[in-house]
Amino acid sequence: MSTEEQSKKDLYYMQRALAEAEAAYKEGEIPIGAVVVCRDRIIARAHNLTETLNDVTAHAEMQAITMAANELGGKYLQDCTLYVTVEPCIMCAGAIGWAQLRRIVYGCPDEKRGYHEYAPKAFHPKANVTYGVMEEECRALMQRFFQERR
Repeated sequence: MSTEEQSKKDLYYMQRALAEAEAAYKEGEIPIGAVVVCRDRIIARAHNLTETLNDVTAHAEMQAITMAANELGGKYLQDCTLYVTVEPCIMCAGAIGWAQLRRIVYGCPDEKRGYHEYAPKAFHPKANVTYGVMEEECRALMQRFFQERR
């Protein structure tokens, strides 16, 4: 697949993740969304549910990984790509690594809690990371959410 074709797919799927983040925003959740794609098909879509479930582990990525594993009938997601609007935290990075996701695409960085600063080796050794897809849109949604709460 050409770089241009991959970029178009990444944009398409990140738009779906951003739609999940918008749903979280409307529910009063921190607006982070995620989708898991396997062989050009979305097999899981999720957003943060930490407030709804009163569960600090209910991040978008964790929800999406669980849904994808259930959909595929196994815990390993080697043939899948995770699209998430914000850089995964270290907890989610660990789960992404254990699930053996081979590709992770995220929108904007998380300078305060992102995996890259604290656990840069958490992903599977063969994992490829792409970042900055729809970065401005992902960042703007997060900023709007937190500005409204201050």
